[in-house]
Amino acid sequence: MLTLKGWGCNRMVEVWPGKPYPQGATFDGLGVNFAVYSQGAEKVEVCLFDPQDPAKETGRFTLPETTDFVHHGYVPHLKPGTLYGLRVHGPYDPARGLRFNPAKLLVDPYAKALHGRVDWEQPVFGYKLGGDDLTIDDQDSAAGVPKGIVVAREFDWDGDEPLQTPWRKTVIYEAHVKGLTKLHPEVPEEHRGTYLGLCAEAVIEHMQQLGVTAIELLPVHESVDDSFLMSKGLHNYWGYNTLGFFAPDQGFASADRRAGGQVDQFRTMVKTLHKAGIEVILDVVYNHTCEGNHLGPTLSFKGIDNSTYYWLMPEQRFYLDFTGTGNSVRAAHPQVARLIVDSLRYWVDTMHVDGFRFDLTSTLGRIGEGGFSAHAPILQIIAQDPVLSRVKLIAEPWDVGLGGYQVGGFRSPWREWNGKYRDAVRRFWKGDENLAGEMGYRVAGSADLYQQQGRRPQASINFVTAHDGFTLHDLVSYGEKHNEANGEANRDGADDNQSWNHGAEGETNDPEIITLRERQKRNLLATMFLSQGVPMLVAGDEMGRTQGGNNNAYCQDNAISWIDWTLDDRRKALLEFTKRVIAFRHREPVLQRRRYFQGDFIWDSQQKDLQWFRPDGSEMGQEDWEQPFTRSFGWLLGGDATGLRDERGQDITGDAVLVLMNAHYEAVTFNLPDATNGVRWTIVLDSSDDRKSGQVDEPTYELPGRSMVVLTHPMR
Repeated sequence: MLTLKGWGCNRMVEVWPGKPYPQGATFDGLGVNFAVYSQGAEKVEVCLFDPQDPAKETGRFTLPETTDFVHHGYVPHLKPGTLYGLRVHGPYDPARGLRFNPAKLLVDPYAKALHGRVDWEQPVFGYKLGGDDLTIDDQDSAAGVPKGIVVAREFDWDGDEPLQTPWRKTVIYEAHVKGLTKLHPEVPEEHRGTYLGLCAEAVIEHMQQLGVTAIELLPVHESVDDSFLMSKGLHNYWGYNTLGFFAPDQGFASADRRAGGQVDQFRTMVKTLHKAGIEVILDVVYNHTCEGNHLGPTLSFKGIDNSTYYWLMPEQRFYLDFTGTGNSVRAAHPQVARLIVDSLRYWVDTMHVDGFRFDLTSTLGRIGEGGFSAHAPILQIIAQDPVLSRVKLIAEPWDVGLGGYQVGGFRSPWREWNGKYRDAVRRFWKGDENLAGEMGYRVAGSADLYQQQGRRPQASINFVTAHDGFTLHDLVSYGEKHNEANGEANRDGADDNQSWNHGAEGETNDPEIITLRERQKRNLLATMFLSQGVPMLVAGDEMGRTQGGNNNAYCQDNAISWIDWTLDDRRKALLEFTKRVIAFRHREPVLQRRRYFQGDFIWDSQQKDLQWFRPDGSEMGQEDWEQPFTRSFGWLLGGDATGLRDERGQDITGDAVLVLMNAHYEAVTFNLPDATNGVRWTIVLDSSDDRKSGQVDEPTYELPGRSMVVLTHPMR
C-alpha cells in the first residue's frame, strides 16, 4: 500500500502488479506503470518526492512483480509531474561486479525528464570515501541526486512530419544549443542559450540564408558536471557525460523544470525547425555514462545492475575502458541493446528528431571479449529497425581501445565522420608533400574507403573542423594548442592538429599574414563543399569564430565557446563567401552524385564524369599522383554525366564544373581544358580574390600561391 498526497488525493492506494513493458515510468491517463530491469536485484523500490520540495521523500513502495528480470508495478491516480527515484536492493560485492546499495537513490534509466543536479557535497558514492571501493557507504544520497519526472506524451505537433532530406542534398551544421544563441542580440534574453532560442527568427534566418539543411546538436541528453571541473569553477559544456538517455537536458530549458517543461520546449524547437526546412540530428553518447570507473559515483546503472550495463574486466571489480572516461557501456548485452534502441525510437517517435550522430561508435560494436565487429548485434538491430533505419545514422568510427579506429569499417545504412578526409585536406593546404593521390580520393568521395562494401559517396561525412579541436580560424592562426584556461597545464587536447599559424602565433596585425589566413579559410571551406559526400560545417566557422587557440573547450561554458555575432568587415566577407559556395553546391547536380565516378562517358554524355588535369592541361597519369611535390592540379566534372535522374526518369544535367587547386606557395599558370561547344569558362569563385567574377577570355588562368578557383560553363 502507498499513501498518495499532493497528487489530487490524500488516501491509501494499492500498488497493482502492472506490466514489464514499456520500461520506465509510463502515464496512461489513469495512473503510472513503473518497470525497471535488474538481473541481480533482490528488490526494487520507487521513492516519490514532493515537487515543491524535491529533497523531501513523500512515499515509497516496492515493485511487486518480476518478469524476465523486469521489476514492475502500477500506481493508480499518480499523475504527470510526479518526482521519483529508485532504490535497488542486492549484494554489495565489487569483486564480483555487484554494487547494489539501497542507500543510494538512483535515476531511472528510462526517465523522460529529470529535475535537479548532482550535488557532489552529498554522499553520492556507493563506497566510503577515504578508503577503497570495497566498503559500502550507508549514507542516504537522495538530497544530491536528480529526480525523474513522470511526463505526458501528448503534444500538439500541428501536422509535423519528417523532412527526409536526401543525403546528397544534405548540408550539416554542427552546433551547441547554448553556444549558438547565448550571445545573439536578436534572440529574446530569456531564451538565449535554450531550446527556444533556436526558434528565434534571426537564428533560423541565418541557417536558411547560409544554406544548411540539418542542424547537428551537441549532446542534449541529461548530463552531469564533473566534480573536478566544478571545483575549478568550470562545467562540462559539451555534455559528453550522460546521465539520462531519454531526458532532454534541463539546462537548456527556460520554464518550470519540475513539471518537465524541457520536454515540450525541445519538441517546440524541433517543430519550429522543421517548418523552416531544417532537420534535427542529435549527437548521442551511448558508449559511456557519467558514473566513471570503480571510484566513480553511484547514480544509476552502477547501482541498478552494474555487471549488465558496463563492460567489466575478468576480475569484475574494474571496468574495461574503450572510451577514455572510466567505463564503457556494454551494448552487446540484450538489455542494454534494448535500452539504446528504445531511447533512439523515443527520440524519433515522440520527439520527432531526424537522425543521430553516435559518439565513439566503435564502442557500440564491441562484442565477445571486447573486439570490434561491424556486424555487432546493436549495429545490425539499428540498421534493420523499421523506424531507425529510415533516419540519418552517422558514426564517429573510432574509440580509444585496441582496434578502435574504424574509418571505412561500418556498413550501410551508416554514414561516417571521415577523419581521413579532415587530415588530408588540412595537410594539403598546409603544403605537406605526398598528398595528391589521397586528395584525389577524398574530394571524389573516398571510394577507397567505402565502395568495396557497396556504399556510396554519401557514406562520407566530410569535415575540416569539428567541435573537438581548433575552429577554422584557429586552424590557420595557431601552430600549437593553448588550453591553459582548462586548468590542466595545457596537457589536455590533441597535440597533432595539422595546423599552421602562417607566420605568427595567434592574432596579428600583419596584413600579409591576415590576407593569407583568410585565403586559406576560403580554400578549406570551398574544398569541403566541392567534394563528393556530405559536408559538415561547424557553427561559427562561417564567421571566423575563435577559441583563442583552445582545441579542447569542452569545459568552457563562456565566451571562449559561445559564438560572437558581432561581425567586422573581414568576418562578414567570410560569411558571404560561405553562403556563395554552399549555394553553388545546392545549384550544381554534379556536386551531389549518388554514385562514384567512372572516369568515362556515361550513356551519351558529351563529357566524362570526371577528368583530372595537370597545370599544363594534360590529363594526370599515375606518375603525377605519386610525385611527392604534386600540389597543383585540377578536376573537371561533366555537367551532363551526373548519373542523376528525376522522378520521371529524365537525366538531370547542370553546368560543367572545373576546379583548379594550387597549394604551392608560388603562383601556377593552368592551361584550361576546352569548354564543350566552344563556350567560355565563367569564374564562380576565386579564393585569392572573392570579388573576382566574369568570363575567362584567355586559354590560361594564373592561380596565385595557396589558392583555388572554380569555373563553370553551361551544357547545351
